[in-house]
Amino acid sequence: MTENQKNRMATRFALSLKRVAFIRAAAAFAVAACFGVVSTSAVAQAPIPPQSIPVPKAAPKGRDGAPDGPKGPMTTGATPVPNPVIPDPHRNVPLSIFATFDDKQKAQAARISSYLSSLQTLVGNFVQVGPDGSKTKGQFYIQKPGKVRFEYEAPNPIAIVADGSMVAVRDRNLSTQDLYPLSQTPLRYLLSDRIDLMKDTNVVSVSADDFFISITIEERQLLTGTSRLMLMIGAKDGQLKQWTVTDPQGYDTTVAVYNLDTSRKIDPGMFKIDITDHTFPPG
Repeated sequence: MTENQKNRMATRFALSLKRVAFIRAAAAFAVAACFGVVSTSAVAQAPIPPQSIPVPKAAPKGRDGAPDGPKGPMTTGATPVPNPVIPDPHRNVPLSIFATFDDKQKAQAARISSYLSSLQTLVGNFVQVGPDGSKTKGQFYIQKPGKVRFEYEAPNPIAIVADGSMVAVRDRNLSTQDLYPLSQTPLRYLLSDRIDLMKDTNVVSVSADDFFISITIEERQLLTGTSRLMLMIGAKDGQLKQWTVTDPQGYDTTVAVYNLDTSRKIDPGMFKIDITDHTFPPG
């Protein structure tokens, strides 16, 4: 083998590692499993078993349960790209699944539940911050119940689609897709037609400050471990601002959303999953 051939092989291997790393981050985001996924033709032929699905972790919180880091309101509608609030990795989240909450916290959780239940369609932009601090942007589409589509800005080749029962993580460059059961991903809470977080989930933390109301949901699974989803809505406008998924290994993936539109009509074809066709209809 010549030196040039060795260099080309090394370059391809490095690019392959970068692509796999990006796909893992993407999978942790949406699958939360939204977003280690390795795209292969074999995976495209059959859903990955639930125990194989990685789950990104929730953002860290301060001692009072509120996220630490830069604070400031994120408004909706033709807004600048927000700076996601990255929770403190050393946040103190209750370990007991029997956490108790006062009337004020229950009212705050009820406010988030009512808001999520009121949404039927939601379109907007997002900024994703991965566990390594890298930022990516894109657009998302939600149609309840159970349907969502995340598209990353070019040149990123990743797109994620949920059709109500399955989630597909697709790579346009490789023409591959990985499939996951929607029931195994934390984002199903965002996609439920109606939800009462206190009754339907295991809430471990509820907090509020001048800018955000935050609620953390914990999910414990025998095979995959414990994952968390932290939702944050604006304290003043009551609109979704961001979420953070924490996987069983403690890795956080934070997604801030903006330019939200609840009235836009969405083509149902955008949520179609066909394991024999890895292309996407136009966004």
